[in-house]
Amino acid sequence: MPMNRSHRKLCSSEKWARTVKERVLPWALADVELGTDVLEIGPGYGANLRVLVQQVPRLTAVEIDGATARLLERDYGERARIVHGDGAAMPLDDASYTSVVCFTMLHHVPTDELQDRIFAEAYRVLRPGGVFAGSDSQPSFRFRLLHVRDTMNTVDPATLPARLSAAGFSGIAVDLHPESGSLRFRARKD
Repeated sequence: MPMNRSHRKLCSSEKWARTVKERVLPWALADVELGTDVLEIGPGYGANLRVLVQQVPRLTAVEIDGATARLLERDYGERARIVHGDGAAMPLDDASYTSVVCFTMLHHVPTDELQDRIFAEAYRVLRPGGVFAGSDSQPSFRFRLLHVRDTMNTVDPATLPARLSAAGFSGIAVDLHPESGSLRFRARKD
């Protein structure tokens, strides 16, 4: 997992899990209809997964780190399908999900090209009419400190609509949180 020790400690903490439940997901998913078959790309330590398993009938999560995928399987395997795999090349069938989501993980993807492959994969596995939604952090002094010796490739909100469009999406919306500056996006597969 491309995170330093401090970052791993934060992302696996109860404090982060509460932040996700109370602030991150409500804002990121406001007015988003997830449907019945949801895929989360890059669940990390499972703070988002913990909330999503209570909100949707069927949930699949694709995690690139093998050890983390095993922890998620242990903790959530009875309520979600956990797949050890790469979000840029998912071992999942075409048009399988009503929605695909990812939260605070895109900045851990080392290149724009790999991020674009994740967008293309999200499009591929979505059913027609499905939504791709999520959020990610934007650079700040505190954010940069947290990512010392970490992978940090933040998504530019100005270029994200064109990148999602290039992956095939339409109905694209990107905006920033008025207080935190975090980015959220929504896009549809026609």
